[in-house]
Amino acid sequence: MTGSFSLSPQAAEPRLDVARRSLERLRSVPALAPRYADHGKVLTLDDLAALPPLVKDDLNVALAHLRPRAEHGATWLFQSGGSTGEPKVGHAPTGFYMRGVHDRWRPLGRDDVFVNGWGAGRMWGAHFLAAAFADLSGCEVIALGSVSAQEYGDWLSFFAVRGVTAFGGTPSVLRLWFAHARQAGIRLPALRKVLWLGEAWHPQLDDDLAEVAPDARRWGMFGSTETWVAGTNTPDCPADVFHLLPEQLVHVDQDELLDFTTLDPDMLNPVLRYRTGDAGRFVTCECGSPDRALRILGRRDSVV
Repeated sequence: MTGSFSLSPQAAEPRLDVARRSLERLRSVPALAPRYADHGKVLTLDDLAALPPLVKDDLNVALAHLRPRAEHGATWLFQSGGSTGEPKVGHAPTGFYMRGVHDRWRPLGRDDVFVNGWGAGRMWGAHFLAAAFADLSGCEVIALGSVSAQEYGDWLSFFAVRGVTAFGGTPSVLRLWFAHARQAGIRLPALRKVLWLGEAWHPQLDDDLAEVAPDARRWGMFGSTETWVAGTNTPDCPADVFHLLPEQLVHVDQDELLDFTTLDPDMLNPVLRYRTGDAGRFVTCECGSPDRALRILGRRDSVV
């Protein structure tokens, strides 16, 4: 059973005190307490594997009861989804857990001019997450708001003049920018890095970037509003393969459904065998890193 986890027992079990804390928090929620009544302390990965998975609606119930608060800084409340069911809610302290990401993943440096193309509205968290990461990186930032179709050309020309070296956003938004630039004949010769989060990478981006910014390479993040960033990849990795952060313990069941358990003591969401709806499998990455990587196979949500 332990082979279906992203970390070995030796690496994970000394940090399961965070999982035990999450279990006690979930047991304090009247609507969820019965499901954990027959489970003792989580001391081993086998103990963790015996716990029932937590799904989106369960976590929403837990968060509504627990109302987590950050020990330092503000407590930010974000949501995602809502098109096929109830929105998924997540809490984060100021900083959005990006210190741990920045410690292991460095696409941006002080010399970069970075366009933050994630939207800041509708209680979405990616814009603020990217801003926190850029702050840690010490780069120059251009933060975009809402941009109409008529404004793309002026903005793209401004990016070229400013020597933009990095651009971040969801792949669907990035496709709008780079398809427009390609159609308009606008080039971004200084662009070297494209950061993405929120959706799967789209092959059309490779075609558009080859024309607009042929030296640009992709840098991806993978996660959710509930788990926050769980893994990252580099240009040397396949677009669907991610290297997990050590504070994220991922389990793959027999149907290849993923569940996540946080090992981060600062995590506000009680993420304990939480199913995001994603499927995946453990692989060896082509980049040559010896750690166990995760290939994302797509969504398998049961809500229609």
